[in-house]
Amino acid sequence: MPSSSLPLHSQHQRTYHENKFVYPVLSRRSKGISIGVNLNPDKICNFDCIYCQVDRREESETRFVGFEQLLTELDHMLKFVMSGEIYQDPKFATVPEALRRLNDIAFSGDGEPTTYKNFDNIVKEVADLKKKHQAHDVKMVLITNASMFHRESTQNALKLLDENQGEIWAKLDAGTESYFKIIDRTKIRFQQILDNIALVAKQRPIVIQSLFMLVNQQPPDAAEIAAFCDRLNEVIESGGEIKLVQVYTIARRTTEDYVTSLSSAQVDEIAEKVKEKTGLTTEVYYGNAD
Repeated sequence: MPSSSLPLHSQHQRTYHENKFVYPVLSRRSKGISIGVNLNPDKICNFDCIYCQVDRREESETRFVGFEQLLTELDHMLKFVMSGEIYQDPKFATVPEALRRLNDIAFSGDGEPTTYKNFDNIVKEVADLKKKHQAHDVKMVLITNASMFHRESTQNALKLLDENQGEIWAKLDAGTESYFKIIDRTKIRFQQILDNIALVAKQRPIVIQSLFMLVNQQPPDAAEIAAFCDRLNEVIESGGEIKLVQVYTIARRTTEDYVTSLSSAQVDEIAEKVKEKTGLTTEVYYGNAD
């Protein structure tokens, strides 16, 4: 069996009361509270994944990141969560005692966070706030599609993450170019994503996050999963280090109605194949149907 099977926590709202950029969630993958930092309130992304839950057909209320407002919101949110006051909020009152911990500050949101032009600056400011609140054990997690790792500003940001309990969660949802184009719908070449993942994995251990699904009721076939395992092995063979592969499926409503969750058995089967073919540690997460 994969190393961990976790229950679903599906309420990942991008807004919290009056905040525009910072929001808390109970994260199944973080095994606790995660504070999200949304650097793409305009909903613009360089990927157009068929499984994304962000509705890009509706115009966003906030189009630009207010740098100072974001930092103020995060300052207040860190105090709110670390003091335990958050559990007085009805939305979080039922959080189990074992999950009442702040695990991370996550750069995620409604688009690709590394496309933010001053990404290294915001990472530095967030790291300073983490130190201010003496949140030394709290991770800084970058949830990313790996498209901008080659940029100098992103490389600078990754170094700052390394110095501040950082963790890189790079998404890889395919093993072949053809399937990549179906799932992620981007003009960015698949090979660029693979090269970027290998580049960063040579610099520090990374987490691979891989979402598999039914597309028109069809799961990825055996050849696609085998190719996916080959891509992971190529990263390792190039000198990269992958400390964990997260294998999961649809947990929330997507913008495309032909995309639905795999069953628990299908998720387990993929994770077992990854473990068998690569020897990497895997964790699985299931969808709403389970």
